[in-house]
Amino acid sequence: MTTVALSGNAFAEKEGQRSSKVAIAIHGGAGTILKSSMTTEKEAEYKKVLSKAVKHGYTLLQQGEKGEVAVVETIKILESSPLFNAGIGAVYTFDGEHELDASIMHGGSKNAGAVAGVKTIRSPIEAALLVMNESPHVMLSGKGAEEYAKENGLEQVDNSIFDTEFRKEALDRVKARMEQASNGYGSQQGNERFGTVGAVVLDSDGNIVAGTSTGGMTAKRYGRIGDSPIIGAGTYADNESCAVSATGHGEYFIRYHVAADICARMKYQEVTLEEAANAVVHDVLVEAGGDGGVIAIDGKGNIAMPFNSAGMYRASIDTEGNITVSIYKD
Repeated sequence: MTTVALSGNAFAEKEGQRSSKVAIAIHGGAGTILKSSMTTEKEAEYKKVLSKAVKHGYTLLQQGEKGEVAVVETIKILESSPLFNAGIGAVYTFDGEHELDASIMHGGSKNAGAVAGVKTIRSPIEAALLVMNESPHVMLSGKGAEEYAKENGLEQVDNSIFDTEFRKEALDRVKARMEQASNGYGSQQGNERFGTVGAVVLDSDGNIVAGTSTGGMTAKRYGRIGDSPIIGAGTYADNESCAVSATGHGEYFIRYHVAADICARMKYQEVTLEEAANAVVHDVLVEAGGDGGVIAIDGKGNIAMPFNSAGMYRASIDTEGNITVSIYKD
């Protein structure tokens, strides 16, 4: 495990913030992430952005900002980095565009918002928050979501702003495999199918909030939507149990209702956060053949970040101010 830790309440003390019971965990996607294939420079880049994002979110929480604000502002940092499959750096569809998804849920009010298949919204997670706070609906998609975001003043961009050479090369690899295969669309996905960013927080009011944002699956077609914008699958929050943001092969997370299942196990089986998260990620998903992981937090600030893939970009700051940044398996 690649870890950076500050003992005690070191981060909070360093930043001069008031001490309060807040915590945060973030992820930048799971998949075949091997130390042997990562350069020292690239690893440092990932750790730098993860550290920046988690510290920013924690600082907002320490200042008394609401959990949904901390989630959105943290995820916006990850959406702005070309390293992650969300916003800038999102994967390409089969047709060479970017279709973005995001969702957010508040554990106290049970209110939620999501957007799916959007192409011109600068920050999908910001649009999800708009839907949650201002719309009578939970999920808006495609051109309708874009129109709603524009009418409400969210930044609009050309789809090409999300372009990166790295993701274009990934699209070319997948399409080449698809052309050579005889078993059809979607069967030749490799590690390119992975990639999501997310955040879960406990705020100073005792509310827990979860948010997730993604570019989806490389070479996706026909308006494919994964688990990230689906409440209960990729995102879920309930003050009586936990808040979860997921990353991995979305079809499995949808079928097994992963995020909500973890919270339900806590609520009805009265197991710990770690026990519930591990059971779903390491037992249910593995048995089904689903790869990926989750970040989760409960109302006491306990954090769990299990994954069954080779690695998961992740970081957290607990209620004592201890910061951990990790990429690989322990």
